[in-house]
This record gives sequence, structure tokens and C-alpha cells, in this order.
Amino acid sequence: MAAKKRQNFLNKFLNNQKEYPILAAVAAGLYPIFFYFTNNFTLVNSWGHIGYFITFFLCIPVLIFLLSQKVSRFSYFIPYRKYILPFLNVFTFLFLMGVCHYAGIEKKMSLAFIPIALLFSFFLFRHLKRLIVFQFILAIVGIGTLIFAIIKQPYHSQEWMLQLDDIEQVVFKSTPNVYFIEPDGYPNFSELDKGYYNLDTSDMSLFLKNNGFKNYPSFRSNYASTLSSNSSVFMMKHHYYNNGGNMGEALHARHSIITKNPVLDIFKNNGYETHLIVEMPYLLLNKPKLGFDHSNIALREVPYIGSGFEQKRDVFLGLKNVLAVDTEKPRFFFIEFFNPGHIKNRKSESKGMEGERDAWIESLEKSNEKLKQLVDAIKKNDPNGLIIITADHGGYVGLDYAVEIYKKTSDRDRISSIFSSILSIHWPNQDAPNFDGKFKSSVNIFRLLFSYLSEDMHYLKNLQDDGSYILLLKGAPKGVYKYIKDDGSATFDNISLHKL
Repeated sequence: MAAKKRQNFLNKFLNNQKEYPILAAVAAGLYPIFFYFTNNFTLVNSWGHIGYFITFFLCIPVLIFLLSQKVSRFSYFIPYRKYILPFLNVFTFLFLMGVCHYAGIEKKMSLAFIPIALLFSFFLFRHLKRLIVFQFILAIVGIGTLIFAIIKQPYHSQEWMLQLDDIEQVVFKSTPNVYFIEPDGYPNFSELDKGYYNLDTSDMSLFLKNNGFKNYPSFRSNYASTLSSNSSVFMMKHHYYNNGGNMGEALHARHSIITKNPVLDIFKNNGYETHLIVEMPYLLLNKPKLGFDHSNIALREVPYIGSGFEQKRDVFLGLKNVLAVDTEKPRFFFIEFFNPGHIKNRKSESKGMEGERDAWIESLEKSNEKLKQLVDAIKKNDPNGLIIITADHGGYVGLDYAVEIYKKTSDRDRISSIFSSILSIHWPNQDAPNFDGKFKSSVNIFRLLFSYLSEDMHYLKNLQDDGSYILLLKGAPKGVYKYIKDDGSATFDNISLHKL
């Protein structure tokens, strides 16, 4: 009986002459919302995002569709009236799907949707209601997929964030300004002069040496991406990619970097003013609450939909503006920019191994220019500032495209290209601590730094292991693997949940 009623309702809807502008608008916008939320759940997990999508994907189309129906009643538009709703429905659906796919408006692609919508409206306008039914079926499937994606999100224990000692109560005996500068994808000088890079780095390494920096050869990151690496750095702990429970982007990575972490808490507890200066809002993309006292990009400036690379700020100018303001408080700066970065993500974007290497070298030159600018400005204003230059991961040179990092390899140079990271430190008065040989991987940077500032060596007892870990999706059973041991030698260990 219920099935028969549904069939009668459907037949009545399909066969009557009534127009349904609100239904046509909602049908066009509903599935794109579920599509985007399903594929980008880690970026839209806020009420603000829900409000944004309801407004721009549903409410605004409804208003446009209703307005167009009113306008079409004027005598001039009457001959074209039957084409208007079909055109708007098809164009809106394709346009919003394009926005979701490209995380923004692709102008050429959007223009290409116009003739498709025109063709449908002229030749298939009588089938608009069938299309609306189909779009609602897609939406039902989409909401089911979204619910499954939410349920599938594993419970990530917060236990990994807990420190093994009382380091969060550490008291500094010296409080120099601390500048943590992160050029994305910048390998160590010890790696750049060989392997797939094979570059002469004497100019940059000499510049740093002449400015009182100490370079740390063979230093590397513990993780292979910006979010996975930085969340470990600022938490001073290993997360092992949440034990492989989520093979995509970590759910709370940006919160761990931007909102609350032991590093920020410790600096604030010791009277520091904290500054975030980033080139682009990638780390702010899901609008996490700011744990830094100041940021050169306000959350209101971050779009609700995007890749995080649309807006670009001059980090040198951002730093210069802060340095121009006097304060009695010591300062901690996290300065991030995206040169040299890594090679193109996908095979379709790649110029091939050699082409990507050439493009990366050009980006390395830009990175060096920015680093020189930043160092000169800091040294001029703060000669005894503590400056740390380190990267989140390597440049991936030697691979054809970046996604290949998730495919098993035993090539030593490729593995080093993924994890190798510059580490160059300007110690106040060029007085490096006697334990600085322990600077081997990024997870321990701040624990070592806090041991130095507090002159308390007992914090060195709980250093994390210096292994480097990778998520593998191809060439081996899907999971988390250790690629590099504590001592820097190669390995290939499947890290199981009980082992962690």
C-alpha cells in the first residue's frame, strides 16, 4: 500500500503542469553539499561551515529561482519561460559540483557548463521533473554516504597527546625571542648535495654559517606531510598517523597545531607573546580557534571553501610589522611559507621526474631569498634571538608525483627525499647546548629546546623515538610503516596497533 502511494505521488508530480522553483533549487544544491562534506569532512566540521553551505548552496539558489519565475511572467520573457527553470537547475547543479570538486570557482569550467545547460533546457526541458527526482535520489545516496563516512571516523584516543613527565610546568631560566621558521619541503643540506637532488648548496649554507647558525646534518622529519609532521612537532609526541585508523587527513591536526598544544602553553606560561605568521591560510582552513595571541591572517579572512592556497601574504612584511612594535614580553614566532614545497601532487599535473626536479629547484631559490630576508631582519632587530629553521618534510624530488609517497619503495634516496629536513639553529651568543647532538628528528625539537631554556636535563629522559613513519596504500598491505630507524638506518616495519 505504501509503495503504491509513493508511486501515485511520483506520477502526480511528474505529470501535472505545476512548476516547482523551490524544489528545483533545493534539488540542484542538496547533493553537492553532501558530496563536499563527505570528501572534506576534516575541513567542514563546524557550525559555521554548515551555515555557509545552507546559505550559498540552498537559500541563495531558492531566491534566484523564485525571482527568475517572477521575472519570466513579464510579456517579453513568456516565450522563453519554459526554458528558464531547466537551465537554472542544470547550470546550478553543475556549477556547485564544480565548486566542490575544485574547492573554488573555475571560470573556464563554469563557462563550459552554460552550453550544457542551454542544450538541456532547449531539447529536454520536458524532463526537468525527472531530473529533479534523479537529483533527490543522488542526495539520498549522498546523505547515506556522509553518515557512513562520519560513522567510519575512528575514535582517536587523546592519550597520545599526554606528556610523560611534568614538562608542561617547565620554568625557563632564559627567555630569548624564539623564531621557528618553517620553509615547506626543504631537505637537509646533507641530502641536497647527493641523490636525486645533487645540488650545490654552498651559497645558502655559507650564508647561514656566516650569520652564526649551526647546521645539523642528516636531520629529518618523522612524518611525510605538513599536518602530520607539525601536529607531532607541536604536541612533542608521536601519533603514528592515529595508528592508521584514518588513512586520510588527520581529523584534529589543525587543532593540535593552531588551537592548543604543549608548546604554546609552555611559552605562554613563561610570559611569552605568541605570533603566527603564515604565507597562506592552509593551517587555518577549517577555521580552528586561534591559540596564538596574534595571527597575520584573521579567521574571518579564511574562506569556508577552498584549498588554503588562494590567498598569499608576505611573511617578511608580516614579521617586519610585528618587530616594529615594542613589547616588554619575550616573543615566540611560528613563521611558515610554502617554498620550496614538494613536487606536484598527481600524475596528471606532473612534468615527470626531471621536470618536477627543475621546477622544485626554481622554488628552492625563492625559498633561499625569503630565508635570507627573514634572517637579515631578525639579526638586525634581535642579534641574540634564538632562530630555528626547519622543514615539515622533504621535497619528494626523485618521485614522478607526490602521491607516490604512499607506494612502497626501498630506494634509499627516495625515502630520504620524503623525510630529509633542514635544521639550522642560531643559538644566543652562538652557545649551543652540549646535548645538541640529540637533534635528530622533528618530534623532539621543542623538548630539547625547553631543556636548554630551563637548563633542566631531566626532560631529556623522555625524548620520543627518532623513527620516520609513512602511510602505505600500494605495494604492501595498507597501514603504517617505519621507514627509518632511530639511528637513521633504513628499515621496513609494519607498525601494528598492539605494538604501538
